[in-house]
Amino acid sequence: MSNIEKVNNILENVEAFFLATVNGDKPKVRPLGAHILHEDKIYFTVGTFKDVYKQLEANPNAEIAAWDGEHFLRYYGEAVLDKNEEVVAKAYEAMPEIKAVYEENGWEMGTFYLDNATAEIRNMMAIEESYEFKY
Repeated sequence: MSNIEKVNNILENVEAFFLATVNGDKPKVRPLGAHILHEDKIYFTVGTFKDVYKQLEANPNAEIAAWDGEHFLRYYGEAVLDKNEEVVAKAYEAMPEIKAVYEENGWEMGTFYLDNATAEIRNMMAIEESYEFKY
């Protein structure tokens, strides 16, 4: 299993994970559930009309945090907003109810992945594994 697959595996085994962004000079955290491993990158999807997307445009520093019942994941780096249509299609396939809502409202789904990123798989006291991702 590759390092990015290890990170993805943790995200697969949680009900929700949390995305932290910067809103001006304050942190902003929200739960997410959607992610897609595509071309050796973990993509996340958010509506381009949402504050989270605008925050990532203004300041791309972001962090994902998750707990799978055994390990904590801290995955942080610079969000690359790229509106990958293949990822959007996969997201809509996995979540047809979201596709219907977005189409009904004329909303656009945006995608991003983390570059210049670090993933730390941790226990309560220490980092067990750490990986760097640069694309």
